[in-house]
Amino acid sequence: RSDRMLGQTSAWLPAHAPAWVDGQRKHSLSVCKGGTADTQSDVKDARIQSVLQSLLRLTAPSESEALSATLDQAFPRGPDLRASTCILTELAKKGALDIALLVLAWLGRKKYKLDGYHFCAVIDACAKKSSWLKALQLFGGMAKSKVEANTVTLNAAISACEKAGEWMNAMQLLSVAAQSRVASDTISFSAAISACEKGGQWDKAVLLFDQMSRSMVQ
Repeated sequence: RSDRMLGQTSAWLPAHAPAWVDGQRKHSLSVCKGGTADTQSDVKDARIQSVLQSLLRLTAPSESEALSATLDQAFPRGPDLRASTCILTELAKKGALDIALLVLAWLGRKKYKLDGYHFCAVIDACAKKSSWLKALQLFGGMAKSKVEANTVTLNAAISACEKAGEWMNAMQLLSVAAQSRVASDTISFSAAISACEKGGQWDKAVLLFDQMSRSMVQ
């Protein structure tokens, strides 16, 4: 019976899992990035546009001082949550991982209160550059910045592993999340299933699919 189920599920996953995971990921990232009209309107803010243009002209990490000077001048009292998240999100969209990491470090040095949205945006930048190891380091280092991991940041980290085909790390993240009482959802499982698919680990994909079904995660 298990062999028949494995064959049936293996046949189903390649055809449907990628599109399903992609749809779930888009929803997850819309949450990660704020996903609101207000956040989108922030992108059009003249000050934020000016800061982004200045940052994107830099060559990280050699110009970290110039980056700090740019941010200090634009935000002498520090940016608010929406502005800082918007900047990191736009840098992620541009694939400017090194700059995003420097901005996150600058926020930390300024004792700015970081939250999951900041880390989620930078982890998303890691995913776009296939820097799954850096994504794992960021996810694991959230506690040091006194930021609690949540479902959104978990999904971003698993998605980074999924894009790189790092199925073992994707499964490990699910395990760590369960131990840390970070809730998993369909996005978490679907990304991990896709990672197993990319790695040819059909038996693991089946186990995850069954686990998701039994858990009836939403």
